[in-house]
Amino acid sequence: MPEVTEHIVKSFEQELNRLRTLITEMGGLVESEVAMACEAVLDRDDAVAGKVVETDPQVDALEYQIQQFVIRLLALRQPMAQDLRLIVACLRITGDLERIGDYAANVAKRSLVLNQYSLPFPLTGLANMGRLVQQNLKLVIDAIGDSDADAAVEVWRSDDKIDEIYNALFRELITYMMEDPRNITPCTHLLFIAKNLERVGDHATNIAETLYYAIKGEALTGARPKGDTSAYAVVRPRE
Repeated sequence: MPEVTEHIVKSFEQELNRLRTLITEMGGLVESEVAMACEAVLDRDDAVAGKVVETDPQVDALEYQIQQFVIRLLALRQPMAQDLRLIVACLRITGDLERIGDYAANVAKRSLVLNQYSLPFPLTGLANMGRLVQQNLKLVIDAIGDSDADAAVEVWRSDDKIDEIYNALFRELITYMMEDPRNITPCTHLLFIAKNLERVGDHATNIAETLYYAIKGEALTGARPKGDTSAYAVVRPRE
């Protein structure tokens, strides 16, 4: 988070450091959730999926703790300028992190159902998407701890790559469903999994935008890069 000048009230500086620590702790927990969720799908591992579901309440508890901490800071310290941006940014970031945790849990739950079916096709596209989502999430969480505006911009600009992979994966799965009705159920679960991962990427981008504003005091300019046109895709059977 942004560096701040030394405060006259030393306890306020300590409270801000505590807030940064809580945010990075929550970010690390969410990052682990997403990694385990991807592992559960690709390795068809029910035990790992169960760990993700068990971890999600910890994320929710941290969100509540941070919210209460922020309310206390706003009420007692009445921060201004850079300090206010930092505190409000933390509140917004926790909301995005909590949603990412929910999406990871959804992926894990879907994987438990998916494991009941045999898949006559590889999950290469999903693996690539999961890898890129995890990279962006790790980069933006590290950027929070390092107050790295450049890294935030990098995450913001990378979101269209995730959307492009999702678009290609959407077409691929629909094609499998058209070729063999037996693929409809497992492919439907994979479509939901892919959409959850795409949403993780969107929330990582939200965090990047919020972090950039907290550091620079200005919003990222221009439209957010997007590459998702799957809703308008014309799907043709493979030859």
